[in-house]
Formats: sequence, C-alpha cells, structure tokens
Amino acid sequence: MRTLPLLALLFLATPALAEPIVGRATVIDGDTLEVRGTRIRLHGVDAPESGQTCQDAAGKDYRCGQTAALAMADHIGKRILTCEPRETDQYGRVVAVCRKGRDDLNAWMVRSGYAVAYRRYAEDYVNPESTAKALRQGIWAGTFQDPSEWRRARRASGENTRPETVTPPTMASGCNIKGNISAGGQRIYHLPGSRDYERTRVDDRAGERLFCSEDEAKAAGWRPAGGQRP
Repeated sequence: MRTLPLLALLFLATPALAEPIVGRATVIDGDTLEVRGTRIRLHGVDAPESGQTCQDAAGKDYRCGQTAALAMADHIGKRILTCEPRETDQYGRVVAVCRKGRDDLNAWMVRSGYAVAYRRYAEDYVNPESTAKALRQGIWAGTFQDPSEWRRARRASGENTRPETVTPPTMASGCNIKGNISAGGQRIYHLPGSRDYERTRVDDRAGERLFCSEDEAKAAGWRPAGGQRP
C-alpha cells in the first residue's frame, strides 16, 4: 500500500475552517459576530459582557458591555467583513480574525479600549492593549473587572454566562431616548419631550436604536438634536 506524503496527510486533516467567511455582520456582543449564519468569536480579544457594568473616570457606573457592542456596530456599519478562522471554541463558535478591508477589527476593539487582550489564548493584541491603557481609552479611562473574572464570578453564583444574542433596548424597558440617523448620515438622539421626539421613528434595520441614558448615547458617538440640552 502506498503511503501518502506527510504534507498530503496534513492537508487532508485540515478542516474547512481554513476558508474565509465573508459577508455583512450582525453584532452579538463586543467580541462576537454573526456572518452568513456563522457565529464568530474574535480571536485573542475579550470584551465586557452584555450585562457587565464598569465605572467611568468620574466613578459613575455605565454599561460597558453594551457600549462595546454598539461601538463595534458603528465601526463596521454595513461593510463587508472577511473573517479568517483559527479554531472552534467550546460553544461551537468559529474563532477568527475579522477585517474591514485592511483594518483588523480585533485590534481596533482592543486599541480603542472596548476589549482587552485575551492572554489566556493568545498574545496577538498585547501591544494594542498597552496603547489603549496608556491613552486611557474606553474602559481604561475608569475602572473595570476583567471580563473573564466577571464571568467566573457569575458562574460561581450559578448564573448562565453562555453567549446569546443581545436583546435590543425597548421602550418598555425604560430606554426611551431615540437614536436617529439623518439623511446626511448624522447620528443624533432625541429626548422625550423634545421638539421632534414624537414624530421620530427608530428603524433598527437602518442602524438606528434606542438608548437608556444620554451618557450611553454619547458614548456610542451620537449627539443631541438641536433644541434640547447638550
């Protein structure tokens, strides 16, 4: 029986994960996307969880997990991403490096202070983390619990930390600040009682959304509409 060369055997053993995943993305949380029906976990980075809170420079609590997810959504917009798989994690997600053109999205999240380098699995993004820390970007501007420690504490208390799709804020939840995108692409928010509030409609398919506080809207890069307090 003829023996296949070692390189050929390695090639046959290589899973289909080597194929890039290309398409528009849906943001699940700060380090998880879904592209063409495939759940993708960003390689080498760890973002605050959806329910996690941090403290800003003034010591005020804010939802840093949601802030990270919104920042990612704003950064990628409707652009096509190319995700290069590395492995599959325990939840069946593809672990990958995702790019918007030449922009490494994993590195951008860490460099902007919306995630930390996930040293337990890789040290690819240690330098971007050092930059974010030095410049006090994002979560580094205040205080926060490392996401892995936050999950560990929740597991110890019996809470489920399995990643799920983030439920968008609703009016019923008290999140009633309307984020609207103008025809010119300006991201503005309307407070209840302001001039255009009642006639403003939020279309989440167009990237518009509800906010639970002005601080949250501003952290996501939105500005107040004219005629209301800044």
